[in-house]
Amino acid sequence: MEPGTLSTFLKRGAIWGFIVLQLVFFSVAGKYLSLSDTAFMDLDNMLLLLKQSAPIGIIAIGMTVIMINGNIDLSVGAIFALAAVVMLDSMTWPIFADLGDWVIPVAWALALLTGVTLGAINGLIVWKTGVDAFIVTLGAMLGYRGLVFMYNGEQPTSHLNWTLVDFAEAQVLGLPTAAWFLLGTVAVVWFIMNRTVHGRNAYAIGDNREAAVNAGIRVGPHFLINFMLIGFLAALSAVVFYSESGSVNPNDGQLYELWAITAVVLGGTKLTGGSGSIISTLGGVIAIQLLRKGLGHIGADTETVNLVIGLILIAVLFLDRQLNLKGKQELRV
Repeated sequence: MEPGTLSTFLKRGAIWGFIVLQLVFFSVAGKYLSLSDTAFMDLDNMLLLLKQSAPIGIIAIGMTVIMINGNIDLSVGAIFALAAVVMLDSMTWPIFADLGDWVIPVAWALALLTGVTLGAINGLIVWKTGVDAFIVTLGAMLGYRGLVFMYNGEQPTSHLNWTLVDFAEAQVLGLPTAAWFLLGTVAVVWFIMNRTVHGRNAYAIGDNREAAVNAGIRVGPHFLINFMLIGFLAALSAVVFYSESGSVNPNDGQLYELWAITAVVLGGTKLTGGSGSIISTLGGVIAIQLLRKGLGHIGADTETVNLVIGLILIAVLFLDRQLNLKGKQELRV
């Protein structure tokens, strides 16, 4: 086995082993502890789990790109909420009154444009000022959340379009619409990160920014593009989720950034950048949703769920640190 092979497996492959372990544990434990007669691994349960994973999952895929690049984005939850407000409210604007159901793609486009614009603002500030992305997006999180409250005060923004609901609740080849959006996002972003120059440059910048600059890679524009990408994906997540629910509260999306980062880290992406996997992040998203659903299945309350996930995250971060301390040497266990 080549040096680093075992550590790479532990970082990227173990998440799928963890998922299998959860499925076995909750299936067995559910027979004795669950108050429900429904089997944990019931097909409908698993399809619902994939659907419920979509909002955080789509954002987490974008967060993976940002973290591979050596940055982080704390504003995604606020962008998610603001894009949702724009989508639902724009469907009631008088200027679009004669469009009928054609207002749907217009509202989607406005929501996605909102996400791209807010992401571009973040990227430009990081690029042009040199301020750390953590600080920039922390400020953006507060500012964008303020815009959500300014838009409609403390009141929810609501508009239920039944054509939109039918689309959101439809199933194609047995999979819900939301699941297709999640899997499509994974496929497209995987291709970008593994088969394009931009993706390879993102890894290079995250691994060693100074060396990337010396190699002629324009770091600033890469930051801008990737922040625009995560802004787009945060808005896409909102489009997928609120097409069905039809109502957004000003506080919606809070802590989404933390859930997304947790999924990315569980998938083996380094906090310091330069290493990460889109497919493993999908595993991290599924693992979190499976853990939440499984603990609920056996009767655990929300506080217990959050405690368990928090402890697992700490354990993963500790393991990540130990693996990184090994450098390129083979981990011996």
